Amino acid sequence: MNAKFNISYDGSVFQGSQRQPNGLTVENALLKAFKRVNIETNIVLSGRTDRDVHATGQVFNCILPDFWNNFDKLKDVMNKHLPSSIKINHISLVPNDFHSRFHARKRVYRYVITTKHTTPFNDKFVTYVPSINEELMKEAIKEFIGEYDFEYFHKVGSDKENTVREIFDTCFYKHKDIYVFRFTANSYLRSQIRLMVGFLLKINMGKLSIIDLKEQLRMKKRVFKIPAPANGLYLAQITY
Repeated sequence: MNAKFNISYDGSVFQGSQRQPNGLTVENALLKAFKRVNIETNIVLSGRTDRDVHATGQVFNCILPDFWNNFDKLKDVMNKHLPSSIKINHISLVPNDFHSRFHARKRVYRYVITTKHTTPFNDKFVTYVPSINEELMKEAIKEFIGEYDFEYFHKVGSDKENTVREIFDTCFYKHKDIYVFRFTANSYLRSQIRLMVGFLLKINMGKLSIIDLKEQLRMKKRVFKIPAPANGLYLAQITY
């Protein structure tokens, strides 16, 4: 039977989400936990997250033996065998042809920042900036809405031939002591969100302008190519 898993993880202790020979990834840890409960399977992640990028709503699907039809029990057992840096939130039965990656319609990412100095207890999970011009960020982030060729907003050397992506919605808001950049799109290029946030933070600092952003989005000139740190980025939600 085909099952869909919703999981959260602390990306700071992994070399990314996708399986690697070194075994230090989220997928490797999940497969190891499955083997401990005598399940041999392959995982299909909804998308890849890089080293130090976190998730509160990552999704994967895999084939399970029919006798593991008590998903509440399976969730509890798996969570006991997983490291504390990974938590299974929910498991559900899906059609046999369900594919976590190809069937995803929207992917939501959040990038969190704070104007308070970080501590040893939160430094891996939020990015510090000295000050925030909230109204300017609310205005600037809206420029990303629409369909663009993000050739100038993706990691050089990544293997994507088609660099056109559509961003459905963006917003910037404050929640308690943190500020959040929120992006909703069909899919993203590698490091795209970190490059977009990096550009926005340069605008916040007064070193770049919204006009500069418009020109780079329309590929008139490339004025910025430094991604924001990975530790503030979270894969938050996948919609099917």
